[in-house]
Amino acid sequence: MRKIILAILGVGLIAGAMYVGNILVEKNQKAKPIFKQKIKTVFVEVVENKDIPVILTASGNLIAKNKIALFSEVQGVLKSSHKAFKAGTRFAKGETLLNINSDEFYASLQSQKSNLQNLVIAILPDLRLDFPNDFQKWERFLEGFDMNSATPALPDFSSDKEKYFVSGRGIITAYYTVKNLEVRYAKHEIRAPFSGVITEALVHPGTLVRLGQQLGEFIDTSVYEMEVSISTEYARFVKVGNPVVLSNFEKSTQYRGKVVRINGKVDQESQTIKVFIEVQHADLKEGMFLEASLVAKTIPQAFEISRKLLVENQAVYLVKNDSILTLTSVQPMYFGAEKVVIKGLSNQAKLLTQAVPWCF
Repeated sequence: MRKIILAILGVGLIAGAMYVGNILVEKNQKAKPIFKQKIKTVFVEVVENKDIPVILTASGNLIAKNKIALFSEVQGVLKSSHKAFKAGTRFAKGETLLNINSDEFYASLQSQKSNLQNLVIAILPDLRLDFPNDFQKWERFLEGFDMNSATPALPDFSSDKEKYFVSGRGIITAYYTVKNLEVRYAKHEIRAPFSGVITEALVHPGTLVRLGQQLGEFIDTSVYEMEVSISTEYARFVKVGNPVVLSNFEKSTQYRGKVVRINGKVDQESQTIKVFIEVQHADLKEGMFLEASLVAKTIPQAFEISRKLLVENQAVYLVKNDSILTLTSVQPMYFGAEKVVIKGLSNQAKLLTQAVPWCF
């Protein structure tokens, strides 16, 4: 009987332990989380293939197309003129920029002109006797000779005999001496070769100007040029006459220009070629920094996207059936600073334009 009671108690203890164990296991088990399906929203752009112009960008500083450095070819004291020779002063074409005192030089010129006149007068009697047919032209030369005007040209020689006769009297030497002095005398007054403005003045009235001294700088403010460097890869597409759009640093103003010259030499270090752009505008100033955009070529049936959308320089993401994101291979045709021109996409394809966050 005792054994029966102990067996029943043992079975009861085992059953109770199993019951308590099942309760503890059920309490420790966590319910499986139920996830809600999330639908991602993406931004796309519909592809429309068209002819894309390749725009080359370059920058540089403006330089006046017509620009001269003023140097003195004579010596003397600088005289005052009706306009101040200072930076910013404008002169019209033909106006006097500088006037150097020439009193001493003028006296020397008049002396030589008087000597030439006396030499011609001295040969007139001999011309009347030995060259009667040539006498009148020399007489007319003297009649047209004015000490205060430019020396007239010598009469043409009718024969070698006349030429030797006149040359032997020193007239030809005296004539070209006078003409040389007249040329140098004219250099005491410097006139504006074109309308423009003084950008640098290194002398002022009363200054002793020496031979070869730089006096200043004069530029034409109506037309400018800009030198830019273009890669040799696209240099063959740039032609003289191509239109160019130039803009300032803030991109607030645009100017229209054109290619006027292309250098025939390639820079060996940078493998670029110099292109010169001409531009005209009243607001432009020499030294301004501008950015030039010029059309090099046109890529047919292509599409332009941001460089950020290109995956490993060979593929882009497309959205198909409004739910499937696929990686599609493309052919890059031209890489710009921020854009890339690609081919290989069909029209109406939906291109992913923003990265998708992959976290859930």
